[in-house]
Amino acid sequence: MSRFITRPDVKRSKMAEFLDWSLCNLASSSFQTLQGVITMDGMLQALAQIFKHGKREDCLPYAATVLRCLDDCKLPESNQTLLRKLGVKLVQRLGLTFLKPKVAAWRYQRGCRSLAANLQFLAEGQSEQKPLIPTEDADEDDDVPEGVESVIEQLLVGLKDKDTVVRWSAAKGIGRMAGRLPKALADDVVGSVLDCFSFQETDKAWHGGCLALAELGRRGLLLPSRLVDVVAVILKALTYDEKRGSCSVGTNVRDAACYVCWAFARAYEPQELKPFVTAISSALVIAAVFDRDVNCRRAASAAFQENVGRQGTFPHGIDILTTADYFAVGNRTNCFLVISVYVAGFPEYTQPMIDHLVTMKINHWDGVIRELAVKALHNLTQRAPEYSATQVFPRLLSMTLSPDLHTRHGSILACAEVAYALYKLAAQENRPVTDHLDEQAVQGLKQIHQQLYDRQLYRGLGGELMRQAVCVLIEKLSLSKMPFQGDTIIDGWQWLINDTLRCLHLISSHSRQQIKDAAVSALATLCSEYYMKEPGEADPAIQEKLITQYLAELRSPEEMTRCGFSLALGALPGFLLKGRLQQVLAGLRAVTHTSPEDVNFPESRRDGLKAIARICQTVGVKAGAPDEAVCSENVSQIYSALLGCMNDYTRDSRGDVGGWVRKAAMTGLMDLTLLLARSQPELIEAHICERIMCCVAQQASEKIDRFRAHAISVFLTLLHFDSPPIPHVPHRGELEKLFPRSDVASVNWNAPSQAFSRITQLLGLPTYRYPVLLGLVVSLGGLTESTVRHSTQSLFEYMKGVQRDPQALGSFSETLLQIWEDNLLNDRVSLPLLKTLDHVLTHGCFDIFTTEEDHPFAVKLLALCKKEIKNSKDVQKLLSAILVFCGMVQFPGNVRRSALLQLCLLLCHRFPLIRKTTASQVYETLLTYSEVVGADVLDEVVTVLSDTAWDAELAVVREQRNRLCDLLGVPRPQLVPQPHAC
Repeated sequence: MSRFITRPDVKRSKMAEFLDWSLCNLASSSFQTLQGVITMDGMLQALAQIFKHGKREDCLPYAATVLRCLDDCKLPESNQTLLRKLGVKLVQRLGLTFLKPKVAAWRYQRGCRSLAANLQFLAEGQSEQKPLIPTEDADEDDDVPEGVESVIEQLLVGLKDKDTVVRWSAAKGIGRMAGRLPKALADDVVGSVLDCFSFQETDKAWHGGCLALAELGRRGLLLPSRLVDVVAVILKALTYDEKRGSCSVGTNVRDAACYVCWAFARAYEPQELKPFVTAISSALVIAAVFDRDVNCRRAASAAFQENVGRQGTFPHGIDILTTADYFAVGNRTNCFLVISVYVAGFPEYTQPMIDHLVTMKINHWDGVIRELAVKALHNLTQRAPEYSATQVFPRLLSMTLSPDLHTRHGSILACAEVAYALYKLAAQENRPVTDHLDEQAVQGLKQIHQQLYDRQLYRGLGGELMRQAVCVLIEKLSLSKMPFQGDTIIDGWQWLINDTLRCLHLISSHSRQQIKDAAVSALATLCSEYYMKEPGEADPAIQEKLITQYLAELRSPEEMTRCGFSLALGALPGFLLKGRLQQVLAGLRAVTHTSPEDVNFPESRRDGLKAIARICQTVGVKAGAPDEAVCSENVSQIYSALLGCMNDYTRDSRGDVGGWVRKAAMTGLMDLTLLLARSQPELIEAHICERIMCCVAQQASEKIDRFRAHAISVFLTLLHFDSPPIPHVPHRGELEKLFPRSDVASVNWNAPSQAFSRITQLLGLPTYRYPVLLGLVVSLGGLTESTVRHSTQSLFEYMKGVQRDPQALGSFSETLLQIWEDNLLNDRVSLPLLKTLDHVLTHGCFDIFTTEEDHPFAVKLLALCKKEIKNSKDVQKLLSAILVFCGMVQFPGNVRRSALLQLCLLLCHRFPLIRKTTASQVYETLLTYSEVVGADVLDEVVTVLSDTAWDAELAVVREQRNRLCDLLGVPRPQLVPQPHAC
């Protein structure tokens, strides 16, 4: 088509003929069929190319007719994006055909844009080139063709289209059309574009309007007289954010507004934009630092950089760009909490940034943005304390009772953070916070809780946000040492904390942890500030009430209630625990104990362990004071509770929830041991230290990556702690060689490929062999492919090294059998252990034992395997046992005959799958170990195994099984008669 249009030898008659044919088809095309859509698509593309490349005098006679037919097609109502886009393209080219091709003499021109020309002017001593002054259009009185108005109207409609590509095409069309219009009509077009920025319009219209303004500005069609109106709407567009359901719209609007600012930097001389520099620079900095979307932050940073480079009038532009460049603004948290503080150090930006946070961000629909905003407000308060105390704080207090939930939540958090920031400023000068906050502000803070309670705003889903916000308020006001001693508000705050902890099970799971942490933190600071009667002494009445109530709540039937009050006891300050430590520790030990009725309460056990560890850090170590601190009288009980939870392998629908308990126990053991090592290392007994290291080593070799990595971290921390070293660490010298300090940080302990090869080396140390092998067995029999592969490889590498050492191999085999004996019928260990035995028997790891008949290892292995599957209906366990029995056929003597007998018994198992699998595995085993049966009967045995339908009726299968028994030389199994009922 393009060749047809651009060839010089094409006759006008052919062009006219094609246009006539196109008009006929365009008028009769239908949107109802796929063929119609395809025809319309090609037609529009052809016409758009003709009116783009064709001569104006050839196309002009047809333009009005094409426009009329296009109107009849009602393309804006089509649901096909491509058709609407092509329609807009064709419309704008029709409009350009109507108008004479000229450059508007009235347009604004910045001046020479050539770098070479600019350098020439500087060489000639001219500081800058003056912009060209717009002149009156010589053709101002020319009549505008009739179709132009319709074209512009359709392009304005295209600016509001639902698809970006259509809006972008319409914006470019507006710019091209305005460049050929007289000044007055072009100004009317600008006014129509500005109408898109009404708050009655959708975000689509705002986005299209921004694109159109950028095009107009870039082409010099926005005269400086219009900048007042344009800048006003662009500043609004830079913060456009409208809630739509559970999210918001406006990202594209803010991005396009940044594009407008970028275009203006190139289009206008500095003196034209000088009146708007303060507003634009502040808005771009705010967008670059505080926008939710990374694309908008980067677009704002790029626009700011363009203005700094081309305008040179933005305050502190270079300094800000050095910190808030394109890459630095990619991290949202860094923007809110670090970059904002630096930028706010320049006075021109401080108040606008604070005002923006108060107006737009603390009431944002996204909770993460609200929380970041209040933290940023805390940081910026230190830049403008007077303004924050006198102007911002009253506004925040007035918003705490807003009917909008998000505004209420954000304003309460902001009040807390601003008050705490003012307190820290006052504390630097040894002054109270009331020097910054007047009496009215203090009273307003005190009344927040009661006002929410009176309006019943602690109820329902909205109550979750209110509880969390007021708990943060309690914490910050307590840290700020507000003068509320003896006030009734303290009882109200205490009620809220207790009620929140008691009702945690009623709170949605996604916000439960955050609310629990906020309540516990609030309790700790509240007690420290307002419950101390004398220095280091608690009010006896308050202490009795709190301790008794919290210990009673530990016996609640609700798991979350136990969690909350366990952490609450752990957060109590030392003076409240004084004299009641033994009682509190006993209550928490009861929570960590796994009993049949609360076996499914892993979270309460986890939080109980955290509380015990935190209490130990709070009270410290002191000899001979079991009710006040950790000492020889209670340290063994604490260790017992922590070590007892290292065997918690509770599972439910969430998976290995016992891992949470084991992780908390490991952390508690590490913290307590380090605490004792620093002050009284003699309290760490040898058997306790050995048990700690062995338990942690077992966890370091198990299958879940994150728990394994945490265990290795604890293990190495205890090993390499040297101020002073932990006493009684078994095999310390060998461990330091296996795990040198230089390798600790360079190894990714989460990766099975790096972790297992190092952990397996502990098998060579007698003290660690049992726990590490127990963990490896569980890993090797797991389901994760990478874990199984690397744990298996590491175990085989170790066994290859000890395979020719009878003593080392004997110790290993004894440990393996001891693990099975200790965990008999425990499916968590026994099932992966069967898989492990299959691997090691198949790979010939115990070939040295096959030279002796009835080796003790084989005899005990056979006995344990028989006990494990006795009366079992677990298909997976039976399938694994079949493989182990087949592997035991390689051991000569009675072990081989007993293994074959067990396999014959399984050939008549009640489950057809077991019978078929047994036959298949025995078939492969007899071919592998041909010496098991004589050569004269091998063919017959193989034939029976392969030709028998082992999933047939048991009576038929039993005959073939008995025939096999005779051939293999094992006694036929006899049916045990069932006792008759009396």
